[in-house]
Amino acid sequence: MIETERLILRPWQETDAEALFKHASDPDIGPIAGWPPHTSVAHSLEIIRTVFTAPETYAVVLKATGEPVGCCGIMFSNSLHSADMKQGETEIGYWIGKPYWGQGLIPEAVRTLLHRCFNELDLNVVWCGYYEGNNKSKRVCEKCGFLFHHTNDSIVSPLGDKRVENFYIMTAEDYHALYNN
Repeated sequence: MIETERLILRPWQETDAEALFKHASDPDIGPIAGWPPHTSVAHSLEIIRTVFTAPETYAVVLKATGEPVGCCGIMFSNSLHSADMKQGETEIGYWIGKPYWGQGLIPEAVRTLLHRCFNELDLNVVWCGYYEGNNKSKRVCEKCGFLFHHTNDSIVSPLGDKRVENFYIMTAEDYHALYNN
């Protein structure tokens, strides 16, 4: 479990299925990130039991209410990822329910994951990518200090369609200069 000023990042629990469905069933959430909206609480429970059991995958929980409102995680090269990563590199992914857009919660979570990547896991590089048109995700990259690296115009999303994906990067050196750690 990881705490920030307003959040608790913790493993997903089966009892979170209803809260997950509440946010992940919104058609404005999954498709822009490349995954289909959840169709039922049972579907969300299955995602918790399979996808969200990956190491370093966290429910983004509001301290004030205890409700999971999103997801973030550190994805290593042995898991599903979009960036072409080498040893010592990882990718951070995230999403949050629409009622919580624009509140700075995901940048808060991502900064905490960056701290973990560079100060606890001793990684060299962290990638972050988003599909063209996902301007909220682009803003998270920029707010957290990632630098644009490249664009790939032939990424096949998990939905099976071809998309343009923009990749941002942060090196350990950049992180320590930016965050004075």
